[in-house]
Amino acid sequence: MKITTVLKVRPYECDSYNHVNNAVYLNYLETARMDFLEKIGFNYDGIFNAGYYLFVTHVDIHYKVSAKMHEELSIETWPIKMGAVSGTMHQIIKKPDGQISAEADVTWACVNHEAHPSRIPPEFMVDGLKPESN
Repeated sequence: MKITTVLKVRPYECDSYNHVNNAVYLNYLETARMDFLEKIGFNYDGIFNAGYYLFVTHVDIHYKVSAKMHEELSIETWPIKMGAVSGTMHQIIKKPDGQISAEADVTWACVNHEAHPSRIPPEFMVDGLKPESN
């Protein structure tokens, strides 16, 4: 399942060259992943209240074309890998003209309240977390 989130670049996210600062892309990706989880019906508050957390463990990001102030960006998010305690989502940030501004694979892991890797409890495992089979 692929979910698209739309965000508008705010002036304070840009550097002196009017380009989105590289670190801000990580915020965009996180916002889109949270939107993805909400739209697939993942109970983020519930898993947190049950004593489990989803931690980002690795981000592999490739910057392609600078995004600029006031541009409306679309961020596509979908799962590409699912393991026993972790998964990876692929995300593409596109400019209004369709050019890819940045592309990333974000790996996350489920941990318990002691920050030890843990399987996602079955009641929180929703279909949208798993990659679609081809």
